[in-house]
Amino acid sequence: MAKQANRAPTGQIRIIGGQWRGRRLPVLSGDGLRPTTDRVKETLFNWLMHDVRDARCLDLFAGSGGLGFESLSRHAQYTLLIEKAKPVALQLEKNLATLKATSGEVKCADALTLLAQKPPRPFDIIFIDPPFRQGLLHDLFALIETNGWLAKDGMVYLETEQELVLPPLPQAWRLYREKTAGQVAYRLFQNQDEGSV
Repeated sequence: MAKQANRAPTGQIRIIGGQWRGRRLPVLSGDGLRPTTDRVKETLFNWLMHDVRDARCLDLFAGSGGLGFESLSRHAQYTLLIEKAKPVALQLEKNLATLKATSGEVKCADALTLLAQKPPRPFDIIFIDPPFRQGLLHDLFALIETNGWLAKDGMVYLETEQELVLPPLPQAWRLYREKTAGQVAYRLFQNQDEGSV
């Protein structure tokens, strides 16, 4: 493990919009680490154009941090990046410091363990881009719903392998947009609980 902690970054991501547009940040390679492509990010943040500013964002499987940093660049009020692998989480913290992104925070934690608790406040946008083919979504959806992680009218971004048949979604989640790119399917849902006041 000590060797892992001293690994040098082996790749980079690019922020494609907002205050840090064009900035490149180093990333560590890791098992299942698959940064969201610029093309997909551009489409996603076009979908979210009117939602990101001043939003509370949660990047559940942060990895390279591509989605979390993009939201911060576009003036999210607060973005929490969750990353299980300690070396990867440390790199995310370094990148936040490089950007002087005081409204971002990294937590080295397992997403399912975190979601089993109740959040201090719900999030407006939740990014879910988990490792492929590990069957995590059923429990994720249930925990987000049961413990109140998603705000009323909040948005959920989901990136999966194209062939995946989605488990049942929380009743209030409505599909807002969806596309595919290569082997990846990506979707945006909105929480529209008609019973909410």
